[in-house]
Amino acid sequence: MEIREVFSRIKRWVVSASPEVLYDRQLVWISLGLMLTGLVMVTSASFPISSRLTDQPFHFMFRHAVFLLLAISTSAVILQVPTKRWLQYSMWLLLLSIFLLFVVLVAGKSVNGASRWIPLGLFNLQPAEVAKLSLFIFMSGYLVRKSEEVRSSFVGGFIKPIVVFATLAVLLLMQPDLGTVVVMLVTLFGMLFIAGAKLTQFIALMVVGLLAVAGLIYIEPYRMRRVTSFLDPWEDPFGSGYQLTQSLMAFGRGEWFGQGLGNSIQKLEYLPEAHTDFVFAVLAEELGFIGVVLVLLLVFSLVTKAIYIGRRALESEQLFGGYLAFGIGIWFAFQTLVNVGAAAGMVPTKGLTLPLISYGGSSLIVMSVAVSILLRIDHEYRLSQVEQEQKLETNEQE
Repeated sequence: MEIREVFSRIKRWVVSASPEVLYDRQLVWISLGLMLTGLVMVTSASFPISSRLTDQPFHFMFRHAVFLLLAISTSAVILQVPTKRWLQYSMWLLLLSIFLLFVVLVAGKSVNGASRWIPLGLFNLQPAEVAKLSLFIFMSGYLVRKSEEVRSSFVGGFIKPIVVFATLAVLLLMQPDLGTVVVMLVTLFGMLFIAGAKLTQFIALMVVGLLAVAGLIYIEPYRMRRVTSFLDPWEDPFGSGYQLTQSLMAFGRGEWFGQGLGNSIQKLEYLPEAHTDFVFAVLAEELGFIGVVLVLLLVFSLVTKAIYIGRRALESEQLFGGYLAFGIGIWFAFQTLVNVGAAAGMVPTKGLTLPLISYGGSSLIVMSVAVSILLRIDHEYRLSQVEQEQKLETNEQE
């Protein structure tokens, strides 16, 4: 009976609405839970490489903790910004992102053949992360301003945002960074679909997008090697399939309950990028199937919250906030799918972080800002509901 009562309380907490306060406390706890999980897993996964590179086993842990403090501090500031300001300056944010993408091509820091980071001393800024959020903010404003065109005109509704996306995509592909382009493309399609774009136009554009991605993979030998090694990583386990085979070994060793926190073998520099792109594989090895399910439930809860906030905002005619909340939800869901799928061998390997968990200052800060924008959208919806109730009470008294 006690176990049943515990599950009953958890169910009520998950499915019931937040208390009558002016912010979503559940969203805050879910986000902090993911951040704490990330800190623990980055600490565990980075011991060996941190010891080798710096002679200090906690080097990456300290850096990640600083990133967390910066992310939470930035989020606290962003939370005070009204959504109408994001709408007002959406074009300037997009232009800033384009400028940063130009800068990284000229003066960026190159790692493993990819020039994606601008050195800023404390951390390296990754303009691709800023570009994702700025594109979704711009698209939300565009969908508000041009809602009729999106629903009726192919040229006006579809081509204009695709031109904006294509500009960012070209700059990202020059780094190169196909993973970010795919995430942006899928999220863009999702936002256009939610805005009421015609299904035939939507499907036609999606087919063109898929063909373009397939073409980009085909013309680059290293991308083709990733796809072929994903299809059969054991064909070349010490070459092109090395990273994936090591990741699959980590999943296999995890079994149901894992090897225990800190007891991963694959992180002992068998698995490359264990604390960044493949931190989920270390999590699977140390915490097992149960840990994997719990973390995915946290991410699923965050995505569900974003969609719920977006739906309520659209229903209350807060269109900009609604579209942006849906965009953030699709972004988090698809990026998680790609990261987890790559680690588990379900999709080709891509250098995308696990939201709020993987090591990386730019990703952590930008995604924390996205969560704070969600909180702000929800806060403004709750304020509008309180104001409506007060007006009704005033009218009844009169």
